Amino acid sequence: MASLLSLWTHIKRLNWANRITLLRIGAVLPIVVLMHFPRPLLCWIAAVLFVLASLSDFLDGYIARREGMVTTFGKFLDPLADKLLICSVLVQMVALGWVPAWVTILVIVRELAVTGLRAVAADHGVVIAADRYGKWKTVLQIVAIVPLLIHYSFWGLPVHGVGIFILYIALILTIISGVNYFYRFYCDWSLSRSDAADAPSSPEHSRQKAS
Repeated sequence: MASLLSLWTHIKRLNWANRITLLRIGAVLPIVVLMHFPRPLLCWIAAVLFVLASLSDFLDGYIARREGMVTTFGKFLDPLADKLLICSVLVQMVALGWVPAWVTILVIVRELAVTGLRAVAADHGVVIAADRYGKWKTVLQIVAIVPLLIHYSFWGLPVHGVGIFILYIALILTIISGVNYFYRFYCDWSLSRSDAADAPSSPEHSRQKAS
């Protein structure tokens, strides 16, 4: 009980943007549980929850920028929430046989690789910001997952097939954006090394060279 009260106290200290991000993480469990019982109505409810959770990503970012609530914790938590939401749903879809396992594996490997790269880049003083490929990748993944969650055809529309088609397009962007992150890091790291090598020497070293 004391631990729950302590957790609640910490949550109350967070700003609204970070609270919304935590709600997005909290939405993962009910979505996955609903998927565990694949019935048309439950799949629709899971899809609606997923859409609301995905829209919260834009909402918390808007609030943070407008109200000046951008924090280091929020910068860490926001992409983590996105990865947990998307990867958890994809893993459950593999378990249900709705999505090929290799697609989900590639997505997860890419996310882990980019996360690790950002940590290495930070140690080298290089900041890798999200690029347009990464943003479009996330949007397409969300658009693909919604019909995949609905799963069952209605009005004669092959909903699941549409979701798979969009997911393959998202996978291509996922790979492209991952490669682009590594390329940008290599360029920035090479440039920083070049700048360090071209930096003027200390006054003492200059006097020694002159003598």
